[in-house]
Amino acid sequence: MSAALLGSLQPATIPSEDEALRSGIRAFLTARTAGMPAERRARSWSGFDRDFSKALGAEGFLGVTFPETYGGQARSPFARYVITEELLNIGAPVAAHWIGERQSGPLLLKYGTEDQKRHFLPPICRGESVFCIGMSEPNAGSDLASVGTRAMPQGDGWLLNGQKIWTTHGHEADYMIALVRTSGGPADRQKGLSQLLVDLSLPGVTCRPITDLTGDTHFSEVFFENVELGPDALVGTEGEGWSQVMSELAFERSGSERFYSTMVLFEEWLGWIRSLDHVGPQSEALAGSFVSRLASIRALSLSITEKLCAGESPVIEAALVKEMGTTLEQDIVRAIADDVAARPHLPLPASLIGTLHFSTLAAPSYSLRGGTREILLGMIARGLGLR
Repeated sequence: MSAALLGSLQPATIPSEDEALRSGIRAFLTARTAGMPAERRARSWSGFDRDFSKALGAEGFLGVTFPETYGGQARSPFARYVITEELLNIGAPVAAHWIGERQSGPLLLKYGTEDQKRHFLPPICRGESVFCIGMSEPNAGSDLASVGTRAMPQGDGWLLNGQKIWTTHGHEADYMIALVRTSGGPADRQKGLSQLLVDLSLPGVTCRPITDLTGDTHFSEVFFENVELGPDALVGTEGEGWSQVMSELAFERSGSERFYSTMVLFEEWLGWIRSLDHVGPQSEALAGSFVSRLASIRALSLSITEKLCAGESPVIEAALVKEMGTTLEQDIVRAIADDVAARPHLPLPASLIGTLHFSTLAAPSYSLRGGTREILLGMIARGLGLR
């Protein structure tokens, strides 16, 4: 099985028509982020800016893989790959459109009704609708199948009760796609789970921001108390939520967003060591190791993108990218901190101090968000036939 899994990953390159997008998005981002402090750009993942996302959509850089019928351009996933690389490398604030454009939109394209597609997808392409994902719950840890939030049939719709936690920008979002139990009990595990589309402005929905170690509030907990949903809230088929979520996670885990979180810090550090009279072999070797690891992970990520182009759902392969990528991100932070500490007599630029401080506090979350390291390693081991 391991040979079959690894053999299915073939080298891939970005098609020229998609690579051609790079100059346009780079010019747009250079102009939009001019004067933006490095410490703010280091928050790219959690940087929430509705106006920026709307400007990005107005330029045609959102939802490029969606069909033209729904406001997209019917381009390949490689087109989005190019745009995402540029967004993260410069440290653009992506949080307002991130989840809707990356996950919720493709999920609705695959499983949604025609009415759901026509209603929700065009605003995502314009950067106007903010989505969040309701998966994690208190007392469930990383055991996603043990969710307790329940939606009971009521008339021709649903009555929703429960709680979600660690919801990215739930307090800022317009809509949530939530994994809930619609039949059975916790012992049924994956059976009886469904996905519901929840308008977060409805009565009975309460969102509370959570302040993290960095002092930011991009997480939240969301409570549902007798929230009444219509029949059109169901995404896909009742009871098939688990398989739908697994398909969705391939989009979340395989892209460049899983190994470019620390690029602003990397660039700030490179700029500093290049300004020194003597860089030193240790720093040179460190920079080389970062680049070589980035190149290999990017190659793997591109291979998975090609699978997505073919309509496949490479869940195990995506987990591998996520694990390797977040490990590298955390290693970059630790290694740069050690390199800086090894030269206590040299002054540091304020931009490097600020980005290193933020990245040091944020780095523990890299191996938690999108699936914890331990869970992903178990998935990879099973996929390779090792357990």
